[in-house]
Amino acid sequence: MNELASPLAPSAPGERKKVSIYTDGACTGNPGPGGYAVILEYGEKRRELSGGFRKTTNNRMELMAAITGLQSLRYPCDVTLYSDSQYLINGISKGWAKKWRANGWRTASKQPAVNVDLWTELLALCETHKVTFVWVKGHDGHDENERCDALAVKAAAGKDLPADEEYERSR
Repeated sequence: MNELASPLAPSAPGERKKVSIYTDGACTGNPGPGGYAVILEYGEKRRELSGGFRKTTNNRMELMAAITGLQSLRYPCDVTLYSDSQYLINGISKGWAKKWRANGWRTASKQPAVNVDLWTELLALCETHKVTFVWVKGHDGHDENERCDALAVKAAAGKDLPADEEYERSR
């Protein structure tokens, strides 16, 4: 496996690197043990990241995958982020998360929004990077999505997984 350039420094002032990020989350039970995975690609360089938690939800793992990918970039980049999670894609692309934040983390139906900690982090990262979110159909033969799914499932099955403290605290 090739490593993504580290640090991913721009070659000229004001120039942003173009990076592709593929993500997926998985959960054994929902809630249950969960995992997330990320593939970052920049030119010919490729890096895979994954992790998991002992008790969480699939939606939290989808968000965690996107966050992990964006956090791994050391400089502001132009990013195309691919995910099979409509929750993630719509939350950003349709402006739901920004609306929830503007409404004190309440949904349009005045219910408390969920996963506020992760949406807050993701929105901040989207202010650092220029991110285009692209939905891909899951389990449909997309090579990077299939690889991320396998890594996320493996991470969810790991031993001695840490706590998703925010999730466990809120339950």
